[in-house]
Amino acid sequence: MVGKRIVSFAFVSLGSVVNVCVCISCMQEYGGCLVFLILVSSAVGGLATVFSVVDHGAMGDGMTDDLEAFKQTWSAVCGDLSTPTFLVPAGMTFLLSKVSFSGPCNSPILVQIDGTIVALNNLLDTDGNYWINFEHVDGLSINGSGKIDGQGEIWWNCKRSANCVTAPNALSISGGSNFTLSGLDFTNSQQKHIGIYGIVGVQVHGINITAPGDSPNTDGIYIRSCQHVTVSNSTIGTGDDCISIGNGTSDVNITQITCGPGHGISIGSLGEEETQAAVEQVHVSSCNFWETQNGVRIKTWQGGSGYARNITFENINFTAVYHPIIIDQYYCNGDYDCPNMTSAVQVSDVHYIRATGTSSSDMAISLNCSQTIACTGITIDGVDIQPADASVKAASFCYNAQLTTTNDGVVPEISC
Repeated sequence: MVGKRIVSFAFVSLGSVVNVCVCISCMQEYGGCLVFLILVSSAVGGLATVFSVVDHGAMGDGMTDDLEAFKQTWSAVCGDLSTPTFLVPAGMTFLLSKVSFSGPCNSPILVQIDGTIVALNNLLDTDGNYWINFEHVDGLSINGSGKIDGQGEIWWNCKRSANCVTAPNALSISGGSNFTLSGLDFTNSQQKHIGIYGIVGVQVHGINITAPGDSPNTDGIYIRSCQHVTVSNSTIGTGDDCISIGNGTSDVNITQITCGPGHGISIGSLGEEETQAAVEQVHVSSCNFWETQNGVRIKTWQGGSGYARNITFENINFTAVYHPIIIDQYYCNGDYDCPNMTSAVQVSDVHYIRATGTSSSDMAISLNCSQTIACTGITIDGVDIQPADASVKAASFCYNAQLTTTNDGVVPEISC
């Protein structure tokens, strides 16, 4: 029997040292070079390299623009083969001007944000689309315990004046597949906090988004042209929609969201400027709304076409919400002159199941459908919305909707 000797090698690859033990007798008996290469390849392939922005020159002092260090780190990460991590370390504040991180990359990437990223307080640092942008990166995960601060107040003040450049979204993700976002705090975006566009497979969970209730257009999460989306276990309070579902989106599950302040969870707006809409298979469940302008809303412009269908709102709680349940097919932004038009987005198969709580206005339920294309397949089951002020009687409104109510009843009563 041949004796066995174990020899240890140090193998350097991708900036990391790999210790490999090789059985010499096995090499002799089974073709040493082949076995050795397999062992080394296996060991190296299992590594995930960490690239820190600090190692690429970031100061993290909250005063120096760390743009170049972030760009250099991304270049290294995107070209790596080891499922790498882009690290923004804890305990530091990174000032960052507008940046775009583009793929395709060589492997899925984890962006680990444990520190704080702060926007430049500069109206000139934008083209109106984004502050931080990721595009065409398959398998992108953005996680961590850190914060993204858009320093939006300078933008909000500008928007209140007559001549202001378009504000950017704080975080924009577009193209690719299998995107995950979790754990982070977002605050005071210039415009939308998070925009997600054209992605198949989206998971968002455990994030917090905060901005003042009067901050203009600071939507929490805007999702457009995406499929297979889950948003869960998050707290969102802003000056606009907590979550907005835009055109071209399907198979969406939104659950366990606390929303307020803000404009609620919205489907739309859809059909603006006579465009065709396509939104379907949206399920919103186990959500709480606190003193929001709207609760669960579908909003479409006159003159649009297409559909919003197969939508369910289930196990919803309202606390002093101004318009708890609303379908508005006459939506018109204040910046537009909106004439009456005959075409409309078809709203169908919308279900309200077990929605309870209080309304801060006298209109708890409003189903205001197109005068030419009725809402069809609308059902209300187990809805009980009382006035927040006991001296006010809550009411409901329904126009041109084919409505069915169940034996569990509807409060306030509604008929079409």
